[in-house]
Amino acid sequence: MKSVRPKKNLGQHFLTDLNIAKRIADTVDACPEIPVLEIGPGMGVLTQYLVEKPRMVKAVEIDSESVAYLYERFSTLKDNILGEDFLRMDLNQLFGGNQFVLTGNYPYDISSQIFFKMLDYKELIPCCTGMIQREVAQRMAAVPGNKSFGILSVLIQAWYDVEYLFTVDENVFNPPPKVKSAVIRMTRNKVTDLGCDEKLFKRLVKTVFNQRRKMLRVSLKQMFSAKPREGFYEQEIMTKRPEQLSIAQFVELTNMVEAELKAAQ
Repeated sequence: MKSVRPKKNLGQHFLTDLNIAKRIADTVDACPEIPVLEIGPGMGVLTQYLVEKPRMVKAVEIDSESVAYLYERFSTLKDNILGEDFLRMDLNQLFGGNQFVLTGNYPYDISSQIFFKMLDYKELIPCCTGMIQREVAQRMAAVPGNKSFGILSVLIQAWYDVEYLFTVDENVFNPPPKVKSAVIRMTRNKVTDLGCDEKLFKRLVKTVFNQRRKMLRVSLKQMFSAKPREGFYEQEIMTKRPEQLSIAQFVELTNMVEAELKAAQ
């Protein structure tokens, strides 16, 4: 069976260490019984361990050469190998509207987009695991006060508990990436309602972290077309920088901003 050539334009780095592949595949066991969707299986190094588990597995792969290889290698999985772009898929259609686990050796250049899409379908995805660039994993798992704490940290941790599981060196890939990788697991928390306007929450988080070195009383000015009521910028929270806030404080801040926006109407 002819090997697949890794393609730079698709950000392909094929994992070659089978022990690590099995460890990654086993991360889905935190959410047993429900089906698994693997993103970017490549030559099936994770797939071979996922299909051993007593659950349905589907794999989505944008590279036609990899799809042809997977068809040949996993003939019993053929109907569940999807030659599509994950970022364009309607995930409600995948498993008849039922929940599933998301996993994979994610392409570095679109990993953040993958996780933002996960958030759009958070009620369908109680667990997401896999391997990404270490720097991104550190941002996702960062706590308030840490310099890595940012947009990805807040938006994901609002809905998921994030675990940084282990680091993976460059030399176990073909071709080796220029950075280290990490395996993470995100498990849906018990939050069903943030307690604020979710769209405004996202907008606020992105706005203040785009000026992360500035105090909130400066960065929040972009949120308003008219000056807020007297005393708004004098509140204690306004002297903080975004990386100092907890998720609960971001929710509180969103409600404060919403009140001012409504008052200005």
